[in-house]
Amino acid sequence: MSPDVEEVTVLGAGIVGICTALALTERGIKVTLIDRDEPGQATSFGNAGIISPWSVVPQSMPGIWKKVPGWLLDPLGPVTVRPSYLPRLAPWGLRFLWQGREQKVRQISPAMELLNRDCITLFRRHLAGTGHEDLIRDSYYVHAYRDPDAARLDTLDAELRQAIGADLERIGAEDLRALEPALSPEFRAAILIKGQARALSPGRVGKVLAEKLQHMGGEIRRATVHAILPLEGGGWSVGTDQGELIVPRLVLAMGVWSTELLRPLGIRIPLEAERGYHVCFTRPGITLNHSVMDADMKFVASTMEDGLRVAGTAEFAGLDAPVNEKRLKGLVELAKRLSPDLNSTDYTTWSGQRPSLPDSLPCIGEIEGFPGLIAAFGHSHYGLMMAPKTGELVADIATGRKANTDLSPFRVLRFG
Repeated sequence: MSPDVEEVTVLGAGIVGICTALALTERGIKVTLIDRDEPGQATSFGNAGIISPWSVVPQSMPGIWKKVPGWLLDPLGPVTVRPSYLPRLAPWGLRFLWQGREQKVRQISPAMELLNRDCITLFRRHLAGTGHEDLIRDSYYVHAYRDPDAARLDTLDAELRQAIGADLERIGAEDLRALEPALSPEFRAAILIKGQARALSPGRVGKVLAEKLQHMGGEIRRATVHAILPLEGGGWSVGTDQGELIVPRLVLAMGVWSTELLRPLGIRIPLEAERGYHVCFTRPGITLNHSVMDADMKFVASTMEDGLRVAGTAEFAGLDAPVNEKRLKGLVELAKRLSPDLNSTDYTTWSGQRPSLPDSLPCIGEIEGFPGLIAAFGHSHYGLMMAPKTGELVADIATGRKANTDLSPFRVLRFG
């Protein structure tokens, strides 16, 4: 893109869109941020709050195909697929499993590291001067195991993390009790991933950064976007429920809804809507000192401003499927197993759609054949931590700054 760009419109005010808008504004670009929801209060609101430079392990790993059938059959398992949706999901599922070959995983991991390596530093830079710097807190990531033999440091995921400098430690039952006394004594060992951080309120992080954007001169508009079309001679038409907008350049950061806008342009991307759920216990009676993952059931618990949040379960049922109350009830049961002293009577629930691509990497970059249209979507479970670096990369692309790294792993049309 031209280095003399003066104005960019960002579609989607999740955490990726907000960080992109901030990065553009810092470079002196006039930015308009558009979303139907309040900034940072939709999909970006509902996550476990983990901010990790060491999140370099893709969702699909060697041997996962052996575990999927058991997960699907377990009512409390980490993944479920609505039976009627299975035929539609099958092609995506096969692509997903194919990405789990070790050779492919070793190619994907460095691309994840590029997006995550500076996440803590960049978030703290964005929050600096807002008065809410304490929304990001240093933390371990505790992977807790019931079977002590399963807590190992010689696995592929541990190797990938340690290769980039992560400090990992295995501890036994006694040390785990001292670190996290609220955990059930069923957990007999843990792997600690150190040098991380966590958000005490992902939704408030989005709100604070959106307010900072406005103070810096950025504009935020509430509107539902239903179409984008390229204009002859350059620029884009954006159709919304508030009327048509004519803009010179677009950043598409609308998560799962991004592909809905691209389909009329003839662009097909294998992005699936993965419904996530969380439960927040508002008077938990316990505190976790760090983010804790139940390594057997693959969910994460973290103490936040509004209580103890338990998140991580996923459901494939299509973009418009209703909320599955059984998944929420299942999270409550899993939380009670995690900590027997948990007060589980008072809680709130959340559900939202995560944009998942088979290789666990987002789409970032100008879309081939469509000048002035930049992708910034598909961050799956990693949107919170990948958002600041995504914003920096998009701002560089929009202003014509030459990238010092290979961005081909994020090409929009990489799937053919």
